[in-house]
Amino acid sequence: MKSIHAEIISIGDELLIGQVVNTNASWMAQVLNRIGISVLQVTTVRDDRKAIMEAVSAALSRVDVVLTTGGLGPTKDDITKTVLCEYFNSSLVEDLNVCAHVHALYKNRPDVLNNLTATQWLVPDHATILPNRIGSAPIMVFSHDNRILVSMPGVPHEMQVAMNEQVLPYLQEHFELAAGIIHRTVVVYGIPESMLALRIENWEKNLPQSMHLAYLPKQGVVRLRLSSYGEATEQEVDWQIGALMPLIADHVLATDDLTPHIVLGHWLTEHGQTIATAESCTGGRLAALLNEQSGSSAFYMGSVIAYDNSVKQQVLGVLPDTLVTEGAVSEACVRQMAEGVRRLLHTDYAIATSGVAGPTGGTPDKPVGTVWIAWATPDGTITERCHFGGDRAQITQSASMAAVAKLVLWLKRNASK
Repeated sequence: MKSIHAEIISIGDELLIGQVVNTNASWMAQVLNRIGISVLQVTTVRDDRKAIMEAVSAALSRVDVVLTTGGLGPTKDDITKTVLCEYFNSSLVEDLNVCAHVHALYKNRPDVLNNLTATQWLVPDHATILPNRIGSAPIMVFSHDNRILVSMPGVPHEMQVAMNEQVLPYLQEHFELAAGIIHRTVVVYGIPESMLALRIENWEKNLPQSMHLAYLPKQGVVRLRLSSYGEATEQEVDWQIGALMPLIADHVLATDDLTPHIVLGHWLTEHGQTIATAESCTGGRLAALLNEQSGSSAFYMGSVIAYDNSVKQQVLGVLPDTLVTEGAVSEACVRQMAEGVRRLLHTDYAIATSGVAGPTGGTPDKPVGTVWIAWATPDGTITERCHFGGDRAQITQSASMAAVAKLVLWLKRNASK
């Protein structure tokens, strides 16, 4: 069975100037993998005739499926439809089905039905038109030398509905697809990427040729992704993950592609436990992480942003002598911060951070990047002095990640005792 490969072409000036982040391509790659289509390349081009023509020509020369997003609106800067029409030697004609759909879509907004909107039901005569249930731009499918190009709108929600309802079923009917591409991810923390590679070296060397391992590091977290591109069964991939786990068990945060704060939220919810935070140098980033997931009110009680020493004393109960003799960036201070917020908000756990995020404020014994973290638990309070590199944003982000990830590892270790 022939492997089917795809390329994604994202069209829009806004993507190239950084005004809009291209989330479409990553989402599309995931859903294409599930039906057995691998993405070989993602290309981003501006709203320019020559750039679009060259990108389409190059993509059709190397893959079976080309998926484009963007440039299908009714305004003059949206030129994708006319460029594709030219490339595939088509003429624009009225499509009565699209016309009826657009009128129904805007039946309660007659002001939208104008001369510009009317261009939406002009479609290339050499294209297969798939319905776009929630938008005015039709989904266009072109055939070229046994290869196909699908053009979709760039608005993420609209594109996702189009993919799920129309494009994926069309591709599954058009191609004889192999089994879905399998990915398994193990998330680890607290071991450098190079040390991790050495620890699992023999296991990795003995992987079947049908499987590929990737290392994806970020802020101390390493995601190990084991992939099979239609050549192994799920049971075979899972067996390999099972063989990996004893080698790295002391560093495993999750056996799914989850962030540490999501893992912590799941753990606390499952165990009916709660947490609070007291933050100095992280300035609310911990709170934002823990509040990110739906249902966080079940486990996250709140935070005290104790940036000034007066707040540390008056709200959290940090002793004045501690601040005078040891300073805010100290083990004693974060210990009292964590215990204070746990007591104040009546939670099972609490995390506290205090450090030097820079770029100024460092000293020889407490250089920029020094962060003390404390975890108040039902079994006592744990503290650790850490050092993180980078600029101010990177230091606070890494400290927040460490504060959560290290608590997850501690919870897992204690649960196994």
